[in-house]
Amino acid sequence: MKPTALVTGASGGIGYEFSHLLAKAGYQLIIVGRSETKLQQLKSELQDHSVTIIPEDLSRPDSAGDIYRQVKEKGRTVEVLVNNAGFGLNGAFEDLPLLEQKHMLQVNVHALTELTHYFLPDIKETQLQGVPKGIVNIASIAAFQPGPKMAVYYASKAYVLSFTEALHEELRGRDLTITTVCPGATDTNFFKNAKAEGTKLVNYTMSPKQVADQAFMGFVKGKRVIIPGKLNKSIAFSTRLVPRSLAAKLAHYLDT
Repeated sequence: MKPTALVTGASGGIGYEFSHLLAKAGYQLIIVGRSETKLQQLKSELQDHSVTIIPEDLSRPDSAGDIYRQVKEKGRTVEVLVNNAGFGLNGAFEDLPLLEQKHMLQVNVHALTELTHYFLPDIKETQLQGVPKGIVNIASIAAFQPGPKMAVYYASKAYVLSFTEALHEELRGRDLTITTVCPGATDTNFFKNAKAEGTKLVNYTMSPKQVADQAFMGFVKGKRVIIPGKLNKSIAFSTRLVPRSLAAKLAHYLDT
């Protein structure tokens, strides 16, 4: 019996590349995203593999429970959960619409937490042996510092990092991996969707494939935190050596 991996935000970017890697590694896939058309396209690209699509908007409060229910109704058990879906908003906190910021928290924090809560017991109890099992939560190097002009986004990623590191420790010694991936700027639609195309960060992007490759290998090796790219590792490390007020000023500079 083949293991199953569920990937959110699978229709593009890191989630798309992660789906290809998991399929190549022998996992059956359950792919989740807002665009059924894009999910169908990905399924057609992976036509030699078992792929189930679940079109779902994770900004909807009941989305995580509905995804879990659909998976169980199909008689499926998930061995790997990749919480990749997320987005950012660029602008002064008081100027950004509150509803859009609440939707961002729903996707980046609430849906990720709920999906983890729903699927973790199944992952722990799976009888499959000899395959990597666990949860991959996609955070960001934004998790390591405050982020003026993207205050709620940075805070949401700090939550993902802290939450996932805590789970890793809670589940230490079990045959599964709970890992956080903290990419830097990545060449996806993130900057366009966040209305941040003009920021300095776009000059330092990695490709989604580079990020996914390093993330997947780190997960297989059981790493707690994965920071793809030497520059991003340096940035994350440097934030621990300077006052948080200075780290916030640097983040503000890069976001202009």
